[in-house]
Amino acid sequence: MDAIQSFVQKNKVLVVLIVGGVLGLLLGLLMGWVIWPVQWTNATPSHLRSDFQGDYLTWVADQYANTGDLEWARAKLGAEFWEEGALAEALDGLSQEHGGQTAIHLRALGQALEVAPLAPSVAEEPSPTSEAPGTGGGITVRSVATVCGVALLVVAFVGGVLYLVNRLRKREAGAEAAGTRVGMTAGFPAMEDVSWGAEGRPLAQFVTTYTLGDDHYDPSFSIEMENGEFMGECGVGVSETIGVGAPNKVTAFEIWLFDKNDIRTVTQVLMSDYAFHDDALRTKLAPKGEPVLAEADRDIVLETKTLRVRARVVELEYGAGNLPPDSFFAKLTMDLAAWVVPAGQESAAPVVDADAPVMPPTL
Repeated sequence: MDAIQSFVQKNKVLVVLIVGGVLGLLLGLLMGWVIWPVQWTNATPSHLRSDFQGDYLTWVADQYANTGDLEWARAKLGAEFWEEGALAEALDGLSQEHGGQTAIHLRALGQALEVAPLAPSVAEEPSPTSEAPGTGGGITVRSVATVCGVALLVVAFVGGVLYLVNRLRKREAGAEAAGTRVGMTAGFPAMEDVSWGAEGRPLAQFVTTYTLGDDHYDPSFSIEMENGEFMGECGVGVSETIGVGAPNKVTAFEIWLFDKNDIRTVTQVLMSDYAFHDDALRTKLAPKGEPVLAEADRDIVLETKTLRVRARVVELEYGAGNLPPDSFFAKLTMDLAAWVVPAGQESAAPVVDADAPVMPPTL
């Protein structure tokens, strides 16, 4: 799953074009086979199947023998739309297949057409068209193809616009600027006003706030180099809730870090005071990541092969109600800062702030 996510992040334009092409193809098939099924109309006798063509030519030859109207026969046959010599060859072949009066009529018509050839005409052969039942004509193969092409272009255009907008937003979020950083809460100190110590200024910084009632809380942030190179993602999500009824009461969050150069997605579980000291909840959440007690100004450090993220609890507020005290969050604001790990300093395991309380695993 991580590999797929990384591929999509690095090849968004290609993915958009592929998806747009598939959608356009499906739309074209739907229109051509379901909405407007093709029915051929306005075709000349030269387009008929051989057995139907033979019956039709025989009928015209019989009618010509009775009326002698060569112009009528020429119009019925669409003589000007046949390839040179094709009509005479077809009539001669039919005369050899039939006998009696039918053969005589076919040869007579062929001779009459050769003796009185049609004057050169600038008329072009009408193209067979497709018609949707009940529409009375007017919907051609070309019109269907045009609609499909336009739909494909629209899908590709919309996809391209969305990609560019998303790209610009990410660049704004990752750009260094004076004042408050994009994506940070109002009043939060800008990176220029913060002392980062030996690590130096982070590559990216994000602030996210959860409030009680946000049952779909699951923010994620893209970590990119200044040149736009995608390095990974980090984020916070709901890990565990307690109690019943709406809204959901969150008692633990997952803080995660994905690195495109690492097969692992590092996760730590930020737990309420109640959950952290409850043996059953700790055991349940243990597989999701190392437990950390949520405290204001608490730092949590996650490291992968090439990335380091420091998550800091900026603001913490517990909810009140029928549930145990300090068991679910009413509000939680976190600051996530990301760095690229210098070469030669790769860490094999995530690191937690040394001051964070750690309890022995429950047996």
